[in-house]
Amino acid sequence: MSPHLPHLTSREVVRLVEMNGFVFDRQKGSHAVYRHPDGRRVTIPIHTSRTIGVGLLRQILRDAEINPDELRK
Repeated sequence: MSPHLPHLTSREVVRLVEMNGFVFDRQKGSHAVYRHPDGRRVTIPIHTSRTIGVGLLRQILRDAEINPDELRK
């Protein structure tokens, strides 16, 4: 299995966190905040024309407690 994360747009990341139980909480400027019923929060930059960088994607996955191996499948 490749150790690299896929390149995802903000729309794809939003879909991923929503599938894991997060709901939209608020937005300020180009950053949307999603929260989980157990209290976890993730902030996703909403830039429609660009992909999210690997480091930021890794941090979002860590904050959302989503296993990167699950994303690679």
